Amino acid sequence: MNDIKMLKGRIEPWEELMQTADDLETLYQLGMEENDQSVESELREQLEEAQKKYDHESILNLLSDEVDKNDCFLSVHAGAGGTEACDWTFMLSRMYQRWAERHGYKVQVLEEEEVEGGLKSINMKISGPYVYGYTKGEAGVHRLVRISPFDANARRHTSFASVYVFPVLDDSIEVKIDPKDLRVDTYRSGGKGGQHVNKTESAVRFTHLPTGIVVACDSERSQLMNRQTAMSVLRSRLYEYYKEQQEKENSKFAGEKKDISFGSQIRSYVFQPYTMVKDHRTKYSVGNIQGVMDGDIDGFLDSWLSVKWKGLPVSGDDDDDLGDEE
Repeated sequence: MNDIKMLKGRIEPWEELMQTADDLETLYQLGMEENDQSVESELREQLEEAQKKYDHESILNLLSDEVDKNDCFLSVHAGAGGTEACDWTFMLSRMYQRWAERHGYKVQVLEEEEVEGGLKSINMKISGPYVYGYTKGEAGVHRLVRISPFDANARRHTSFASVYVFPVLDDSIEVKIDPKDLRVDTYRSGGKGGQHVNKTESAVRFTHLPTGIVVACDSERSQLMNRQTAMSVLRSRLYEYYKEQQEKENSKFAGEKKDISFGSQIRSYVFQPYTMVKDHRTKYSVGNIQGVMDGDIDGFLDSWLSVKWKGLPVSGDDDDDLGDEE
């Protein structure tokens, strides 16, 4: 039933666009026959709206991989920059949560490590149609340039955070995990969860010994539920790991492998001396940085998918002068 609903969601918008095109043609013909100049403004407005819908549905057609339609696990980790980087990690996590809210997606924070000034790391699950397909291009290092609120001398600082994106797998995709390959640790949650969470070992951490992949979950009061969620995250991480090994497409996940520091960013967010957000892979940029931080990132997602679909390179940094950083 979910597949039927999803397919209807892909077909019906195109049928509506075809009907809109017929209506616009009829309106145009009437305006020409009656020489009614007032029709022009209405035509332009409806045509622009139809163009936006067409562009959106065209992007959806690019999401054809077997897991593109799935939910995703998205995590953000602080890199070089100290307290400033931890604040940047918090800002990025908020940006993605705001983006999800804009589209009516559900967000569940699975684990977060709070530190002074922000977050050391956060792992969340975003649920909705084609969430993984949209967000998979966000994997990589994100760079912030601004006058740091933590610097008494008001100097400009550069900090970094790394984003990882993995698909939530359904039962149709099998990933075998040998229990002998797992080390399981339980511990008390250090987050906000009330007395029960902090006094019982409800949090769970899995370490996959052959690959060294570590996942954890502490969002639920029940250790059993945390185990189930952590296992789901581990399956997704291993799926991406084995897929990368099999296909040997090292560049596909290059953003995840680079150091979280200078020269490895996929996108820069500049607050001073000017405002600009620029993706170094697609060259797409916007000046409304506050809108981006409030979740308006569809332009970046769509441009990455478009460039990827055209077979153009989507990795590598440019030599843009972003000014001197501390």
